[in-house]
Amino acid sequence: MKDGKQAVKGSARGDRVVETYTRLRELIVRGRLAPGTRIIETDVADRLGVSRTPVRSALQRLQQEGYIVTSSTGQRARPSVAPLTKEDATELLQIVGEMEALAARWCAELPTGERRDLVRDLRGLNQDLSDEAHSPRPDANRIFDLDDAFHRRYVEGGGGARLLGLHDAIKPQAERYIRVYVSALVDQIHTSVEEHAHIVAGIERGHADEAQRAVQTNWRNAAQRLSQVIDTVGERGSW
Repeated sequence: MKDGKQAVKGSARGDRVVETYTRLRELIVRGRLAPGTRIIETDVADRLGVSRTPVRSALQRLQQEGYIVTSSTGQRARPSVAPLTKEDATELLQIVGEMEALAARWCAELPTGERRDLVRDLRGLNQDLSDEAHSPRPDANRIFDLDDAFHRRYVEGGGGARLLGLHDAIKPQAERYIRVYVSALVDQIHTSVEEHAHIVAGIERGHADEAQRAVQTNWRNAAQRLSQVIDTVGERGSW
């Protein structure tokens, strides 16, 4: 009986850590904890309404994944939200591109009926993205959401459990950059729409190599576009 109670308590603690991690990661990804912001355990615990123990565990995981960095002041290590740098952006976007390229390749190898449904959805999302980008007052957040939905559709359409797990771990780190700089990228969305069309065409024709290359090209170009914006606007949270 005692072991059962301990197991329940341990499970509850684990759930609190996961929930705290998820909420903290969301705050970082969406920019509500800005790059370079110092992280104080007690402040985070008060903000999230939890004890310091799950906060400490969540911060350790976030540091392992690159969302948090530490700097030493005297004998104390001070965690802060990782800065946004051009070098890191390029690495992340190209890693995401290689993962998504595999998913697109596998989409092109799906049975004809599944490919047809996938292509219909992708074309609809890409058209919505184009319409928003060409509207009189484009909404940067909607542009982000539509672009993200386009990519997620073929990743889920072709990716297996391992690829989806890796994608879920890495993509939010790239999302930090895209959310912060998307307003400066709105004028270039038409280029992304054209690149998306090549991805759809490769999948529709069942040409695995073509679909894979089209995704790699899209993400390489996205990394270049983002690098140019960072050069203009500046890095965030760097010391």
